[in-house]
Amino acid sequence: MAELSDRMRALVQPHLAGIEPYDPSFTPCRINLSANENTYPLPATVRASVDAALAATPLNRYPDPLSGELRCELAARHGLAPENVCVGNGGDELLFNFLLAFGGEGRRVLNCPPCFSEYEFFASLTRTGVRNVRRDRRTFELDERALLAAAPHTNLAILTSPNNPTGNPVSASFVAQLCRACPGPVMVDEAYIEFADEGVSVERLLGSCPNLVILRTLSKAFGAAGIRCGYVLAAPDVIEVFAAIRQIYSVNVLTQAAALALVRARAELAPAVAQVRAERARLLAAFEADERLAVWPSQGNFLLVRMDEASRIRERRRDEHSILVRDFSYASGLEGCLRITVGTPEENDELLAALTALLDEEG
Repeated sequence: MAELSDRMRALVQPHLAGIEPYDPSFTPCRINLSANENTYPLPATVRASVDAALAATPLNRYPDPLSGELRCELAARHGLAPENVCVGNGGDELLFNFLLAFGGEGRRVLNCPPCFSEYEFFASLTRTGVRNVRRDRRTFELDERALLAAAPHTNLAILTSPNNPTGNPVSASFVAQLCRACPGPVMVDEAYIEFADEGVSVERLLGSCPNLVILRTLSKAFGAAGIRCGYVLAAPDVIEVFAAIRQIYSVNVLTQAAALALVRARAELAPAVAQVRAERARLLAAFEADERLAVWPSQGNFLLVRMDEASRIRERRRDEHSILVRDFSYASGLEGCLRITVGTPEENDELLAALTALLDEEG
């Protein structure tokens, strides 16, 4: 994105003059394994249910401001009351609102890079300071002792489980400790939780940790990144804050209708999730067998892989094979790393063949 003009620099708020927008470096390609989307198509029966719901939705009326029917369905899914749920326009809106409500000038958020860059971006938009406690450079595990020491001196915290882009989960026991140590709310971003092992979610802590906020999305396992729908689970008084500051009618009628159909059909999406997990294991084994690569185990639908000439290989794979993956080699601690979304078996076969050929040529 081009820098702001001098005229715009003089008009925008000073803290926004040098802002760098989130940039996923998207390029249209035949095989897109760059954005951690679910590359599997919806089952025909599920797609038919979604299409029927969309066709039956009037467009001349404003949406339910709190997505009431969807909110009740999500609450039932988690065994909670509707008062424990707030629906948003994707996880991004809810992340921003979290920092808008509980951050701000003079406050600091506890962050654990390398992680999702949007956390720091939204912190900058809301004038929230950031206290970074970096992960181990070799394993990407959390520095739990340092986090617990820093937490009392911050106002809110964000953890990702499984972490993006490294794939590490966070233990429930540590989250409970952090909730006790942090004076404000602790968000655990569980965008990829459906791909993780049983028991990884910290949802069971909601009853004992009143400052815990869990972020979920329909963009990953539900295969619905395009409709922009996410939600948070938290204590009712925390949800009241999210509901109070939300943008009016942010979740449109088509999103609510499609999301409701998807949540009701969630059992039919389980086979695709199981296939992603199986393909993740296959890719991991293939990467581990190549001594030119370093790869980290992941509980998400992606793998982080380190190699020589990572940026060049990413570009050649895009330009010569029309396969797009995400380059993280620019990021501190992720030098030489590419993040690769787990695709369909056919996509993964092409990915492996292209990578092997390029490594051979570059070697």
